[in-house]
Amino acid sequence: MEDDRSTFGGRVGFVLAAAGSAVGLGNLWRFPYLAAQYGGGAFLLVYIALAITFGFVLMVTEIAIGRKTRLSPMEAFGALHKKWGWVGKLATIVPVLIFPYYCLIGGWVTKYTAVMAFGEAAQACSDTFFTDYISSAGEPLIWFLVFIGITALVIIFGVNRGIEKLSRFLMPALVVLTVVLAGYVVTRPGAAEGIRYYLLPNLKDLNVKTFLAALGQLFYSMSLAMGIMITYGSYFSKEEHIEKATRQIEIFDTMIAFLAGLMIIPAVFVFSNGDKGALGNGPSLMFETLPKVFNSMAGGSIIGTLFFFLVLFAALTSSVSIMEAIVSGLIDSFHVSRRKATILVLVYGIALGVVCSLGFGPLSSVRIFGFDILDFLDFVSNSVLLPIVGMLTCIVVGFVIRPQAIIDEVEINDRFKVKKFYTIMVKWIAPIFILVILITSVLQGLGWIVI
Repeated sequence: MEDDRSTFGGRVGFVLAAAGSAVGLGNLWRFPYLAAQYGGGAFLLVYIALAITFGFVLMVTEIAIGRKTRLSPMEAFGALHKKWGWVGKLATIVPVLIFPYYCLIGGWVTKYTAVMAFGEAAQACSDTFFTDYISSAGEPLIWFLVFIGITALVIIFGVNRGIEKLSRFLMPALVVLTVVLAGYVVTRPGAAEGIRYYLLPNLKDLNVKTFLAALGQLFYSMSLAMGIMITYGSYFSKEEHIEKATRQIEIFDTMIAFLAGLMIIPAVFVFSNGDKGALGNGPSLMFETLPKVFNSMAGGSIIGTLFFFLVLFAALTSSVSIMEAIVSGLIDSFHVSRRKATILVLVYGIALGVVCSLGFGPLSSVRIFGFDILDFLDFVSNSVLLPIVGMLTCIVVGFVIRPQAIIDEVEINDRFKVKKFYTIMVKWIAPIFILVILITSVLQGLGWIVI
């Protein structure tokens, strides 16, 4: 463990860093894609309702665990109760699996940012540009090394000089860029139909599928059950208010997700003449559809450049938080220096990231339960481990250490205004619905059901 554990400079630094973790690729392409698929306004309404209930409860829990123990998740659960220390080890596996392929995707974003910035947007509009790029053996690795190298550099500088300084610069810049781009898009001719679809809920779309999709997105959007909020909570001063900070992080994160949808959905509606199917899914939305959207706009090269800078900022703040969760665990468990822990994680990240990248090219024939290498890691981490860790966290708090332990931590310097609501949610409602998410996400990932 570090002799003098670092802390953020105050609530602003903590909120910006935690919000930076939450605001990532999940907000900027997964959220708009899901909103388009599950009814636009209906999905948005359900997501906001879940964010201020489920999201609030889970985030308060993780931040409080971190601050109470002053440890990374690898050791925090053991400090709460010795018999449940294995939950922390399980929680640490999530960022360990996510980090390499997230940085690989961050490299893709870096490549597209450079393409747009150097005026080569027309090339990115080719139907084969993206697949040709990721299937090549060399160039994706170069951009991957650039991205993961920047991430590691920030981590080496530590909490105050690295993570907090980066967040204080990038997060305001990200907000400004998002507002500017969303403002530009909604004023384009033909955008009104996309805006109506996105903002006006259709009661027919308020169903179980929409609810499950929104609840699943909550984990991606708010960096829950990844060990990240526990890690950042361990750097949060006892003098600050957890409840207030959590509300601010939620507002920040939800605002960016909302603006991302307001930016992307109307833009694609304009490009596709109202066909929301053009939103596609996964990488095809960001790396294939959107370049064509920007190329079709007046001043599209500038807008496209700004957009990919926005995505790059978001990806970088998230990759930093993912890497910090692993590095912090190594420091706490094995008492190594920050520099040594960072180098170890960097070497591991590069090794597995290279394998993931080659999985689209020379190793494309390698399939694991029908998945390519990157998709398999994504399935295990996001569809299986995330809900398991979230559910186990609720069980530990609800029935092992009891909700009062978290409430006491929150109330160190201020009254916890919704403690009765919190207790009911963390003991009963949250774990039950997370179990449903686990079952449906696994069945959907294996292709046994379609949601």
